[in-house]
Amino acid sequence: MASQKKSAIGFIFITLLIDFTGFGIIIPVLPRLIEELTGGGISVAAVYGGWLTISYSAMQFIGAPILGGLSDRFGRRPILLASLLGLGLDYVFLAFAPTIAWLFVGRIIAGITGASFTTAMAYIADVSEPEKRAQNFGLVGAAFGIGFIVGPVVGGLFSQFGLRIPFLISAGLALINWLYGYFVLPESLAKENRRAFDWKRANPLGALLHIKKYPALAGLLVALFLLYIASHSVQSSWTYYTMEKFNWNEAWVGYSLGFVGVLVGIVQGLLIRVIIPKIGQVKAVFYGLVLYIAGFILFAFATQSWMMFAFTVPYCLAGIFGPAMQGLLSNDVPANEQGELQGVTAGLMSLSAIIGPLIMTNLFAHFTSPESSVYFPGAPFILSAVLTVIGLVICTKSLRKYHS
Repeated sequence: MASQKKSAIGFIFITLLIDFTGFGIIIPVLPRLIEELTGGGISVAAVYGGWLTISYSAMQFIGAPILGGLSDRFGRRPILLASLLGLGLDYVFLAFAPTIAWLFVGRIIAGITGASFTTAMAYIADVSEPEKRAQNFGLVGAAFGIGFIVGPVVGGLFSQFGLRIPFLISAGLALINWLYGYFVLPESLAKENRRAFDWKRANPLGALLHIKKYPALAGLLVALFLLYIASHSVQSSWTYYTMEKFNWNEAWVGYSLGFVGVLVGIVQGLLIRVIIPKIGQVKAVFYGLVLYIAGFILFAFATQSWMMFAFTVPYCLAGIFGPAMQGLLSNDVPANEQGELQGVTAGLMSLSAIIGPLIMTNLFAHFTSPESSVYFPGAPFILSAVLTVIGLVICTKSLRKYHS
């Protein structure tokens, strides 16, 4: 049985690695494709790129609780396979899109199907012992880190053979992943642990209202949502901030993101398997939030390029927070509600992906504008630090439950 669980977790890791690699492949070439389809410059492409992200996130916000409920009813395998197929179709739409409208069609399909990580997280919860869930959740971050390193390199290399070739490669990877899962992936949710599908709970508001019956869990979700929003000071503003303050070009931005990917892979794939068992999930959540606060403040006041690389170390070490938080949340929910929980967390992440970029990019624009009375490009990082401090206070109150 232990060997079967280990094999299942290995499959999920490979699935997520292929998914994140496929996503990374299209990062370097998507702006150029948007330029080609719109006939505009990079500024026009940035606007359309933002709306593509919002359309994907909005659809995932609606769809994630539905997929989570369906996976609690019918099992993880069929939902995960449907998600992988939807992702493959998305890349096909991107590869052959004749107009910008078709890009939106593809992103909407991917958002509705929810990609794969929502169900994959529930799958990990199914096959992991409670005390090892946090470490196994870290595999998601490790897969992301490796995919974030490999994907952009592959995308950049193959873009020389045609702008749409990287999209076809990503489509091929996703569809191969779907076939691989179809023939290899076992079901993880036993029939006795399934529950009836309920439309009242299969929507963002209904799922959140149901989750509220777990008081400690509700507080942790609020803190998690605040951190999701805070993270967009890095995800949405990093390129603009480093170019504005340190005159970085695209190559240096790429180097820095590759460095982030390496650190994320080390922390999520290796260090959390040592740190979390040693200090426990509660302390890992607390220390992770403190490190995030330190990282945001250091980024905001960095004065030299090398500092951005150095300060990335504590920021990435803060990644012990995510798996530990997922472990606490998962251990507080019965087996037949794991899918619903992951649907809620995915929905919150999607909602933050709508709110966060708008807040952080506009804040950056305001404090770097010639009309602004104060020039401070690091303003988004300070807001993130404040949001994380609030999250830390909420977490501290909620986590008292785990000490009683």
